[in-house]
Amino acid sequence: MALPPPDPQFVLRGTSAAVHTLHFSCGSQEPAVPVLFSGSENGFIHVWNLKTHRVDTALDGHGRKSVYCVQTMGGKDQLLSQGRDQRICLWDLAEGRTAVMDSVCTENVGFCRCSLLKVAQGRWLMAMAAKALEEVQVLELPSKTSVCTLKPEVGAKLGMPMCLKLWQPNCGSQPLLLAGYEDGSVVLWNLSMGKALSQLVCHQEPVMSLDFDSEKAKGISGSSEKVLSIWSLNEQQNLQVYKTHKLVNAGISDITIRPDKKILATAGWDHRIRIFGWKNLKPLAVLDYHTATVHAVSFSDHKIPSERLLAAGSKDHRISIWSIYTQT
Repeated sequence: MALPPPDPQFVLRGTSAAVHTLHFSCGSQEPAVPVLFSGSENGFIHVWNLKTHRVDTALDGHGRKSVYCVQTMGGKDQLLSQGRDQRICLWDLAEGRTAVMDSVCTENVGFCRCSLLKVAQGRWLMAMAAKALEEVQVLELPSKTSVCTLKPEVGAKLGMPMCLKLWQPNCGSQPLLLAGYEDGSVVLWNLSMGKALSQLVCHQEPVMSLDFDSEKAKGISGSSEKVLSIWSLNEQQNLQVYKTHKLVNAGISDITIRPDKKILATAGWDHRIRIFGWKNLKPLAVLDYHTATVHAVSFSDHKIPSERLLAAGSKDHRISIWSIYTQT
């Protein structure tokens, strides 16, 4: 008989608003205290201390407009956040600083999270939905210089970009971008040529979230419908459907593959977090704690497997923290 799913290890309360995004920073120096960043509908970014389960710092840089993306840039002091105020803010939190250091105006009205890729020490690429509805803009940070603008071919009718994932096949190779669109397509873009290499219709509805495993050249996407789509990338850079998995309830807000590529988690509109094996998409657990839509799921990057955590942020203002499948 299968074991019943566990309860959360602990719950973080105090955002006083729906939680839209989460990001762990565990620090490479052991024994570092792991930190969790959360972005809320009220415009605040909270920096949670996972030893005390309390907020260390609350950052206010988006004019009380919803924050829907937070990511660190090589350490927990360099932070990027994106909000509905059409700004991406860069923060340097060293020595207790809490002011926005720099920002990029996106002029985009959607809620497509930007994607970051480290290309060299201190140099990053950032892909974001552009001002023109169907376009994606790629900038280099911290210089903010434009690398390219990716425009679908005339008549392609992809709609707005909904989710983005920058990646590199291997060190030194050209970065590529996977983008999920409003029409249900996933498109692979070559940044240096500024053109689409492959397009695959994965869903009947807008692609809400995707993640990609560059080692296995395999990705997964979810939408507002009852289907998870798993697709692969062959050596000719063509996307093809690998398999689909039917869900009990419709609506996926977020999907993330754990850094060790063993399991993945989905955030559901049905208030539940679902865990699957990544190799064969075997359902492993349904985590039922939240009382409203789960907007975000994030795995910690702990080096020691037994310390790995999963965080889920919900419309119910709470963040649940779980320790599951942490044996190697």
